[in-house]
Amino acid sequence: MAGRTIKETTGYLIFKVFNTAIMILVCIATLYPFLYLVAQSFSSEQAIIMGKVSLFPVDFNITTYKSVLEKGDFLRSYKNTLIYVIIGTISSLVLSCCMAYPLSKPEIKGSKFLMKFIIFTMYFGGGLIPTYVLMRKLNLVNTIRGFIMPSLLSTYYIILMRSFFQGIPKDLEEAAEIDGLSPIGIFIKVVFPLSMPIIATMILFNAVGYWNNWFNSFLYLDKKDMWPVAYYLRTIISGATTSADPGEVSAEKMQIAANIRSCSMVLMALPIILVYPFVQKYYVQGMMLGGVKE
Repeated sequence: MAGRTIKETTGYLIFKVFNTAIMILVCIATLYPFLYLVAQSFSSEQAIIMGKVSLFPVDFNITTYKSVLEKGDFLRSYKNTLIYVIIGTISSLVLSCCMAYPLSKPEIKGSKFLMKFIIFTMYFGGGLIPTYVLMRKLNLVNTIRGFIMPSLLSTYYIILMRSFFQGIPKDLEEAAEIDGLSPIGIFIKVVFPLSMPIIATMILFNAVGYWNNWFNSFLYLDKKDMWPVAYYLRTIISGATTSADPGEVSAEKMQIAANIRSCSMVLMALPIILVYPFVQKYYVQGMMLGGVKE
């Protein structure tokens, strides 16, 4: 009946209260480390040494930010990361689409075998040392390609995109084929526009992956002027918390290092935090609609 409200049971009300309390605790546990980092980054070194900083800055200042940003190494690493993210994300997206779309067509001969072969790579890899030897023999060490290529294709992303493409109605593609479009034209003009949720999800996954990737730099980039910001931040943390004698790291030095580390982490995370709200809607849709189904 219109206008009649459904009375909630006592058990359901208890569940709502309990669920809300759990979500609040999860939010607090998630936000606290980041807020603590932000507070440290805007606090004075003396306040950090004395342990006065908690969730709010003490002796507010931006000296550390100026110090970090004035360093040419940090800005150069930031620029390198932007280049790696843009090139790597676009390349990964194009190659993933080119592989996932044909695999979504069961009528293509060998697609099932290729899919099983791709899934096989999820469980067995070539190993770290053979991969490094191969990269060096291909002259990919200390190159942009050497940083991007090891993470260029992900089996999980291909499976996710393939499952999404399988959910697109075949009638739309058949109608486009009748209109005279080639398979490439069908993908560009019909399939791709309908796949924006999964495309946005893949852009987010790849961009965050390349942005946070420091291990490829550790393995394949020996030149400091090619380091991304994630690896540069790692060197800052390692250098600020170690000394000539590994067993003698003063508490004061560790606290000052925390100030530099916090500032660098905030600057590193800021672009992802600013971009994520704009792609969150597509991210959720892509995860829901691109669920793996066989």
